[in-house]
Amino acid sequence: MERIEGAAVGRCAASPYLRPLTLHYRQNGAQKSWDFMKTHDSVAILMFNSSQQSLVLVKQFRPAVYVGEVERRFPGSLAAVDQDRPQELQVALPGSAGVTYELCAGLVDQPGLSLEEVACSEAWEECGYRLAPSDLRRVATYKSGVGLTGSSQTMFYAEVTDGQRGGPGGGLAEEGELIEVVHLPLDGARAFADDPDVPKTLGVIFGISWFFSCVAPGLGPRAPSPSSWRPGTGTTTPPQMVSLPGAGRRGGRPPAGPPRTQGG
Repeated sequence: MERIEGAAVGRCAASPYLRPLTLHYRQNGAQKSWDFMKTHDSVAILMFNSSQQSLVLVKQFRPAVYVGEVERRFPGSLAAVDQDRPQELQVALPGSAGVTYELCAGLVDQPGLSLEEVACSEAWEECGYRLAPSDLRRVATYKSGVGLTGSSQTMFYAEVTDGQRGGPGGGLAEEGELIEVVHLPLDGARAFADDPDVPKTLGVIFGISWFFSCVAPGLGPRAPSPSSWRPGTGTTTPPQMVSLPGAGRRGGRPPAGPPRTQGG
């Protein structure tokens, strides 16, 4: 996952995922314009594995994060992007600079599917868990990237067990996905969310906070003890965070037949 070679950056001429546009408008009599990206809405799924007392996350390389880190550490690295052909980055960072911890998530780009159905599909493809829409609890719908995209994301919650994991996860090979499935023990989750040295999305931070506010109090004697995760360790792989079996492999569609609906 972290072996990145020959990184080159060029213009995005066309993409099925985003479209750059400019809105021209008048506000309180003043003429204005604003550049933005038209993108798809998305879903995210916070999963709690009750068999392992852990939160299920995914870990993957994000090119935008990687290039952003290159430019942040070495300003001017993207100066040649306006040329006609992709330009190789003169300064290369290790692939770990672009790896982030995230919730299982995906774009809403399949017509005819409900948000719940998209979430269930992503849970299978990325993490190998069989879920039905009835297993999901809607947490929140919010705007993301309000200054750039204005897209909406809906977060769901599901309780799962080891018995519901019927595949390796890892994403779809035909889409170039290479995703590692990890689980975060509850007793280290709060400190993990607070640790600035671990690259993670806002969805992970919000999801962990919501879990401890709305779910953990009902776990009774299973509720986690004070955090054992030590912030500031200088590593992006927290102690006790381990990969689930089959992590990093890329799976396909779930087998035929109704999914098992344990947990929820």
